[in-house]
Amino acid sequence: MEPCSCDTFVALPPATVDNRIIFGKNSDRLCDEVQEVVYFPAAVHNNLQKHLKCTYIEIDQVPETYAVVLSRPAWLWGAEMGGNEHGVCIGNEAVWGREEVSDEEALLGMDLVRLGLERADTAEKALNVIVDLLEKYGQGGNCSEGSMEFSYHNSFLIADRNEAWILETAGKYWAAEKVEEGVRNISNQLSVTTKIDREHPHMRNYAKQKGWWDAKKEFDFAATYSYLDTAKMTSSGRYCEGYKLLNKHKGNITFETMMEILRDKPSGINMEGEFLTTASMVSVLPQDSNLPCIHFFTGTPDPERSVFKPFIFVPNISQLLDTSSPTFELEDPVKKKSCIKIRPDRRHPLYQKHQRALEVIDNDKENAKTMLDDMRKLEKGLFKEMESILQNKYINVDEVVNLFSRCAKDEIRIYEANINS
Repeated sequence: MEPCSCDTFVALPPATVDNRIIFGKNSDRLCDEVQEVVYFPAAVHNNLQKHLKCTYIEIDQVPETYAVVLSRPAWLWGAEMGGNEHGVCIGNEAVWGREEVSDEEALLGMDLVRLGLERADTAEKALNVIVDLLEKYGQGGNCSEGSMEFSYHNSFLIADRNEAWILETAGKYWAAEKVEEGVRNISNQLSVTTKIDREHPHMRNYAKQKGWWDAKKEFDFAATYSYLDTAKMTSSGRYCEGYKLLNKHKGNITFETMMEILRDKPSGINMEGEFLTTASMVSVLPQDSNLPCIHFFTGTPDPERSVFKPFIFVPNISQLLDTSSPTFELEDPVKKKSCIKIRPDRRHPLYQKHQRALEVIDNDKENAKTMLDDMRKLEKGLFKEMESILQNKYINVDEVVNLFSRCAKDEIRIYEANINS
């Protein structure tokens, strides 16, 4: 399958306002795949003899894991994107190149996203977690639920309150670029070139042995490990368009600016078709550690016709029921080794109402305008509320503990009012 999914962005001071790092991602997946937004609290794991079950394989557990909020395809263990209680955010991209993709079941790139978030309190530590697991367990397996085979290598954009890292892989080999200011984005192509701040110790020798690099000219990771025919990398348009949009707003980028970029359809970043934007995320990571990080998720397809809802880490958060999909633990087809053909109904309550709302938007212009106006009004109110928290440096924990769940219920009420009118 051709590269055709996902865009991840980061903007750092001085490209942003108020000394904030802004992270954003559109998760572009098969159009009928459900993505859920879920929360997992911090945990202590005393029995390290008990292995951790990821999507396909089991791995060693660690003594402690951090609280995480994830946006993930509902059929798997890992995540497309998410944040943790320490202000680390990660999004991944599918990439292809000269190194063959493994169909053997190993860790998915999406498993590595979650593992990085659960096990690291800084961006660089998350990079360490991912590359160590990559070396030990490898990456591979079908990244799609159902009979369609869809496998790939992965690139990652990892950010925290202070910096960002671009980590790009080809099998077990990898290169990483540190980003300390300005803007950066990744799409479905290798983009780390000659600025390599960390790398797999054998990455250059392997390229030399394969005849991809003559060891004379300056080493360029993307040029060396990409397809011989770079015209195959069909996402270059989206990658370039995303970079242009970031640069257009450089110096004035806010979380609302990042949402506008994710909603941009002319650039192809807000994707439509067989692959579409199934969920979106934007995070505000203030460099002032006294301020909370705020993570906005849609949990529904098409950010232009969805609501970005805020989540803040505080104690005693309960599970996010309206964006959590049904579970099929005992008979889940993903757990079966045979060819997966049965796809259970994984739609969560918000997704179901949103689907019906999209039907109204597509077929009833009058109700569509009312509904979209109500959605934007809800969203603008939430933005104002979050900006007030950041400016006043005050959190009412009792209100914030159920913030995301409250917003999801308000969104559902808008859909119900217009569906039934």
